[in-house]
Amino acid sequence: MAILFVSINFFPLIDFACSLCFILQGFAKDFNITWAPDHTELLDNDQILELKLDNTSGSAFQSINKFLFGNITMQIKLVPNNSAGTVTAYYLSSPWTVPDTHDELDFEFLGNLSGQPYILQTNVFANGTGGREQRLFLWFDPTTDFHTYGILWNHRQIVFSVDNVPIRLFTNNEVLGLAYPDHQPMNIYSSLWNGDQWATQGGRIKIDWAAAPFIATYTNYNLDACVAEDANAPCASFAANNWWDGGAYQILSADQINKLRWVEQNYMVYDYCTDTKRYNVTPVECAQNSGGLA
Repeated sequence: MAILFVSINFFPLIDFACSLCFILQGFAKDFNITWAPDHTELLDNDQILELKLDNTSGSAFQSINKFLFGNITMQIKLVPNNSAGTVTAYYLSSPWTVPDTHDELDFEFLGNLSGQPYILQTNVFANGTGGREQRLFLWFDPTTDFHTYGILWNHRQIVFSVDNVPIRLFTNNEVLGLAYPDHQPMNIYSSLWNGDQWATQGGRIKIDWAAAPFIATYTNYNLDACVAEDANAPCASFAANNWWDGGAYQILSADQINKLRWVEQNYMVYDYCTDTKRYNVTPVECAQNSGGLA
């Protein structure tokens, strides 16, 4: 498959004093290691964090703060070479509850055999309902350099992006009776773990532990978002006039829609919206969440 890199200025340039920004404060300041500290490493004065996986353990970290709306990005260099069976998860999530009403926004990078493209899976949970998986091939090798994975999240829409290219849109359709993540603050999480029961070719390809340790590397995060403990945080209100709720961020531009359509047409390999075995009736939000919109 020919791989073409396309660059795009996804968000307009912003000139403002960012009172909510948490830019390059250092992983040790803004995140806690939540799984296997002996399988993590901080480098370059805490500006680089490595997660490691071997046959004894994976590893994980979590943001200290919770966030409700904003723009969150992280540069990640994924596990190189034969990463089959590994899963690098990078996501936002509110606490799980019983019964389940949590919200979650997922990037999951599914490992590959050497020379095969990585698969990026995204998913959206709202009020405990998920089942909205999309999978795509990346149009570059994500293991040789850092690439930026971002989520713009406001009252109107959620936009997943890779290197500023929109890859997924999830709009607020509460008027249709659908839940939308707009009242539960979420932590940022990332983990590297053994998913070889399902991650690569449906679990047919297992992890080659002789290639361990597997390492995913993180740097240059930007947490330009509302820090919130609950839905009543003043900065989470639409009336707070945050830049991410501005008119330019309420809808995608024609150029952004074209880029999203380009991703869907050339790199998407699975979309829950077209999976008739799972859904006899196409989920109602699908028509609103596609780059196919004119």
